[in-house]
Amino acid sequence: PREFLMGTERLDLVDASLRDWDAVVTHVGEYGLVLDRSAFYPGGGGQPPDNGVLLWGGVQTRIVGTRKADGDHYLIAAEGDPIPQVGDAVRGALDDERRTALMRTHSALHLLAGVVFRDYGALVTGGNMEPLEARMDFNLEQVPEGFKDSIAAACAVEVEADRRIDVKVLPYDEAFAIPDIIRTATNLLPPGLAEVRIVDIVGLDTQADGFPHVASRKQIGAMDVRIGSAE
Repeated sequence: PREFLMGTERLDLVDASLRDWDAVVTHVGEYGLVLDRSAFYPGGGGQPPDNGVLLWGGVQTRIVGTRKADGDHYLIAAEGDPIPQVGDAVRGALDDERRTALMRTHSALHLLAGVVFRDYGALVTGGNMEPLEARMDFNLEQVPEGFKDSIAAACAVEVEADRRIDVKVLPYDEAFAIPDIIRTATNLLPPGLAEVRIVDIVGLDTQADGFPHVASRKQIGAMDVRIGSAE
């Protein structure tokens, strides 16, 4: 299935491995520029947006961020860079190192959330991430004794198991028939969805989720688990 904002086909939701693609500029305005199809993840849910470039007419436009406005997905060009105009054909390309690091980080957070839910029954209450570094909060009244070592060891076992990370889109009712499909303390899905995108760390964690992920657990790499407190 393909997902659109008002005018942009979301290639990032279809193929997380995609790093370059052809597109056409459909709008240029105060918020930035819009493409008819884009693999730039626009940011949200604690994950920052992708960076990259547009190549067109023998020049390059650096993309340093994105924003959602007026129901569309705007790309923000670096100050001083040339701006393509409506109708121009461009070649988009992501910053591969940054995107891959963010995918590894986001998948690591899902693995962590799955382990904590499985072993301690705790739900996620917040978090954020940068490439290869992230924070995740859980609704634990107190940190159990041995929690850090237990979680770190369990995460290492799950990474080494190297099972698949699958992505699929299900009708809303079918998705919510899956037990514990929402792993956050508050349901953050927008109302009125006909379909729900599901990320399944096979054998551990199945969640509604809209972000790009790596294809298997070993691609996450070693995880350095640290424990803090809100107090």
